[in-house]
Amino acid sequence: MTFTLRYMTLHDVPQVAAIDRASFDLPWSERSYAYEVAESSYSYMAALEAVTIRQAKGWLRWLSAWNGSQRALEHLVVGFGGLWNVGDEAHISTIAVHPAWRGRGLGEILLAGMIRRSLALRAGFVALEVRVSNAVAQNLYRKYEFQVVGVKQRYYRNNDEDAYDMRLDLTDEAAVARFDQRLAALQARQPFIDRYSGGDRPRQTS
Repeated sequence: MTFTLRYMTLHDVPQVAAIDRASFDLPWSERSYAYEVAESSYSYMAALEAVTIRQAKGWLRWLSAWNGSQRALEHLVVGFGGLWNVGDEAHISTIAVHPAWRGRGLGEILLAGMIRRSLALRAGFVALEVRVSNAVAQNLYRKYEFQVVGVKQRYYRNNDEDAYDMRLDLTDEAAVARFDQRLAALQARQPFIDRYSGGDRPRQTS
């Protein structure tokens, strides 16, 4: 199995929206994701793709046999993230992993990729909001040295829960060096191909 972190495309939107609906009480619409991908000038949407090998069946088996193989590649979007860049702020707008793929460190890949993309954009800091009750996500953010700088009262519309405003300072050279060490350790633990953090955003049409 191979994991690839890359830019989200319009083709990904149905899979992304399905993961969103399975992850959040207030999911974004497919139209919102299409806007972020194809129209927004400040959005850098990420998709994490898993490529698995499975036995071909039916006409695919016939085609694979004709090509000399009984196996077919399956490309699945297993997670996604949203990053906005305005001025010196990089803002993580959303991040989620498909429920069936959680517990493998894939959310950490998405987070690290968006931090690295923020560095490439020369942002001064990364900001995000997280539910005060979401200890699992907070632990991951704190691992990457995000700090709570405030509380946004009744931020979530479905239950009026507060959100922590968390930020990561990208102007601290020592902190950036520690991030590089964490990224290297992550790559060693869960290898992935990064086609997102250093590349230009591809042009897409809606």
